[in-house]
Amino acid sequence: MVSETLMRVVVNHEEQYSIWPDGRELPAGWTDTGKTGTKAECLAHIDEVWTDMRPLSLRRRLEKHAV
Repeated sequence: MVSETLMRVVVNHEEQYSIWPDGRELPAGWTDTGKTGTKAECLAHIDEVWTDMRPLSLRRRLEKHAV
């Protein structure tokens, strides 16, 4: 039986999501969201929560100029 690597969902300061192997040190600038699971489970979670793919800085800039 092949065991699947446990992954975790991470997010950066621009609210962009990714997955990272559980137990490995996170790269600089990334924060653990608390969600862990298989790769498929983590990607499904990202599909649910990451509804706007634009970086946070761009969204803020566009909101500022929308007035």
